[in-house]
Amino acid sequence: MLRFPHVLTSSFLFGVVSLVGVSSLCVSPAAAQSTWFKRTSTQPAAGANSVAVGGRTSVPYGWVDFCHRRPKECKVPALPATSVRLTAQNLSILKRINQKANRSIKPVSNYDHWGTTMDHRDYPVDGKGDCKIYALYKRKLLREAGFPRQALLMTVVRDLNNEGHSILTVKTDKGDLILDNMVDEIRPWNATGYYFLKRQSQQNPNIWVSLNQRGGTPKT
Repeated sequence: MLRFPHVLTSSFLFGVVSLVGVSSLCVSPAAAQSTWFKRTSTQPAAGANSVAVGGRTSVPYGWVDFCHRRPKECKVPALPATSVRLTAQNLSILKRINQKANRSIKPVSNYDHWGTTMDHRDYPVDGKGDCKIYALYKRKLLREAGFPRQALLMTVVRDLNNEGHSILTVKTDKGDLILDNMVDEIRPWNATGYYFLKRQSQQNPNIWVSLNQRGGTPKT
């Protein structure tokens, strides 16, 4: 049986890595404490509050590129799936970090930023970026605030214009919440209107799983 290492290697890329990244602008026109969390089942959550997870799918090229440049971010062990307990305090932290990232990063397209159409991901080291940079930065800030890695999932969707877009999904005991550079409000996944394509596995960020579901009707 084929085994997948914690860090993606070059041999892993063939036939597995998706070279189709989030190629649209996807930029906004506007700009751990144990009591916080609870263990969840590794099975897809039932009901409309959480996206039903499918099987393993291709890994976005941009994530592999990110891992090659920042291997410490990806050389991590598999962990049990965990969700965030959605207390008023935790919701306040989510809102604060979502707004902080949305307001502190200057929106710029992947091509204008990096000079390439290939999917490129990094932290906003120069204060600029597209949707992928926003989502990665929010993930980083939330981890620093004590949120578990397994609940912070990079996610690829089609937006309301049917263009590629990246967001951050936060798994909570009340369902999947979305942090989006297009919207300052924290929304449930099924209030975005996006078509959800794939996201990171909760157990291992280097494994991605298919979603293929429409996220309800957009609410702002």
